[in-house]
Amino acid sequence: MGKGGGCVPSKKKISKSTLQNPPQPIPANSTTNDTVSITEPSNSLPAKTQNLKLFIIFYSMYGHVESLALRIKKGVESVDGVDPFLYRVPETLSEDVLVQMRAPVKDDSIPEIPDPAMLEEADGFLFGFPTRYGCMAAQMKALFDSTGHLWKEQKLAGKPAGFFVSTGTQGGGQETTAWTAITQLAHHGMLFVPIGYTFGAGMFKMDSIRGGTPYGAGVFAGDGTREASDTELALAEHQGKYMAAVVKKLVQG
Repeated sequence: MGKGGGCVPSKKKISKSTLQNPPQPIPANSTTNDTVSITEPSNSLPAKTQNLKLFIIFYSMYGHVESLALRIKKGVESVDGVDPFLYRVPETLSEDVLVQMRAPVKDDSIPEIPDPAMLEEADGFLFGFPTRYGCMAAQMKALFDSTGHLWKEQKLAGKPAGFFVSTGTQGGGQETTAWTAITQLAHHGMLFVPIGYTFGAGMFKMDSIRGGTPYGAGVFAGDGTREASDTELALAEHQGKYMAAVVKKLVQG
């Protein structure tokens, strides 16, 4: 080391023979025992990460639950990496009964869920249904009743799920309809995800009639002619966005 702390150049002299005969590259067919490692650039692009799937499964007789489902879908679409899939549950009432109840024709662009076994494909769920005396409608219950094979092997265990509902009156089950549905998730080992008060000031509005609870989005149907309000639809959209973010966090960490 010199006084300045730097490295002193080597004083070893390069021989004249070395200058006249520099080292030659190893030929490709050389039999030398030395292995030359050559890294070739890869032309393949990294595989695209597949988006997570959030199934929005609902039953709607007069269109109120469907209006929430469509806005929930919009909320899910606002979260990168999560795709929403809309499905109806099969109708259990006959056509004659539906006509007598003046139920509108269902939108054919939204398919029925073809096989309960496909629930295993989803990374998360939002189930929507109207109330029947404070519990979920029979049509949605029929779907859960058909998942015995998934329950037996706990194929849905650990998957997050939430609810959105419709009731005819303010005291008609906005909370109990979701609350009593939690038993379906518990037996499957699924994780119930409420929205709590994450909607902020919208949860405290008292200037107009509004469905929705900490359990999930909701709409008041009244006599069947009332449509979802802007606040009810905004809450549904928020639930879709919130649930998509939860699914993404749980699955991807």
